[in-house]
Amino acid sequence: MFDLDTGYTLLLLICLLAACLFEFVNGFHDTANAVATVIYTNTLKPWIAVVWSGTWNFLGVLLGGISVAMGIVNLLPVETLVDQNIAHSLAMVLALLITAIFWNLLTWFFGIPCSSSHTLIGSILGVGLAYSILPEATGDAVNWSKAQEIGLSLLVSPLVGFSITIILMYFLRVMTRKTPMEDTLFKEPKKNQPPPFWVRSILFLTCTMVSFSHGQNDGQKGVGLIMLVLIGIVPSYFALDRNFDPSAMPASVQKIEQVISSIDSATLSSFDKKRLADTKAMNDQLKQTFSSVSTVDNIQKEKKFEIRKDIMLIDRNINSLIKKEEVRLSESDKSTLKSELKKMRKITDYSPRWVIVLISLSLGLGTMIGWKRIVKTIGEKIGKEHLTYAQGASAELVASLTIGLSTKFGWPVSTTHVLSSGIAGSMVASKGVKNLQHDTVRNILLAWFLTLPVVVLMGGTLFLLLRSIF
Repeated sequence: MFDLDTGYTLLLLICLLAACLFEFVNGFHDTANAVATVIYTNTLKPWIAVVWSGTWNFLGVLLGGISVAMGIVNLLPVETLVDQNIAHSLAMVLALLITAIFWNLLTWFFGIPCSSSHTLIGSILGVGLAYSILPEATGDAVNWSKAQEIGLSLLVSPLVGFSITIILMYFLRVMTRKTPMEDTLFKEPKKNQPPPFWVRSILFLTCTMVSFSHGQNDGQKGVGLIMLVLIGIVPSYFALDRNFDPSAMPASVQKIEQVISSIDSATLSSFDKKRLADTKAMNDQLKQTFSSVSTVDNIQKEKKFEIRKDIMLIDRNINSLIKKEEVRLSESDKSTLKSELKKMRKITDYSPRWVIVLISLSLGLGTMIGWKRIVKTIGEKIGKEHLTYAQGASAELVASLTIGLSTKFGWPVSTTHVLSSGIAGSMVASKGVKNLQHDTVRNILLAWFLTLPVVVLMGGTLFLLLRSIF
């Protein structure tokens, strides 16, 4: 089908299956984030909650777009790592898949709410860093600007979950003080007795919101993972979006050419002069290519990946140049460049519909299995008191909004850590820091700090091992 021999085709299928397995594990690893509160407040029976959450996880991936997925794809410059040797691409893909799945399963087994986002991103960074020490390495093996952006979002989001939940709890306490509502919201739920209808409705809604947001954000990571597999192993088929209209490209290329031609190269360093010259040459080549084809399928297979490389390099070069003080462009020109680059990138930043559906199914089904270990940690072991209605609703509302906003900006965040920190914040808001179970909080923080260095080391080591074997 993809002009691969039988052995490589089989390995490609194994890699795709492994990517689905990662998302399946992600589903049952992170299910607790959505269902723990509705289970521990008796709002829904466990299996009803899990099936409902799985359904909304599925819809979240299906309807959530691909901005986060492209953040994952662009973290590892595949065009730098991929060469003519398919075995090298397989080493890259298998290393990050095996590392991510192993660490997710290990932390799930011990019931530790660990971030699938940290795991995947760490394994990608490990592969990139390991590649950079190889003799044949050229260019940056990691997109460090994207890595910095993702790292900041992973660091800040739990702090947002923790602090905003405390504020929301305080607001609810003030608004309901000395009213019958206070007794309902802030007392421990009666055993096996569902909450009043209005409370139940709120908790049901927040569970749905977290499930959908989780699908939007974490599901897209699986989409990005499969795109890394496809672009890395069969770039001639998946480097460019086959549905893109080539007639739209020459206009963007022309506008970019007009602006960068106005840059005074005399003010630039020798390195930036070369970068500018290379960008102009690649831009001109794109104009010639897309002026002579009516569909993406008309482009020669072996040329598609080269076009992808050129577009990605043009984008990086221009974004780097316009940040230089010596490059004097008007705000209008800078806006034009960003707008036209965004249009140009539509041919590279995409995902086939079947990939999104496959990941939707994997995450949705995974959500319905293996949830008890993490649910118990979230519901019983973060705080010393039983989860109240106010705590459950506050933590889930803040988590869903934080994840939803992050998805809008294309930032991968950890659903696990956002909600866990929200639960911790709600416990602190009730009775202070003494209300936290410090052993559990320590284990969660330990997993948070250890995940990145451990999976970076594992991913990098495994990549070098597989590369030497293949």
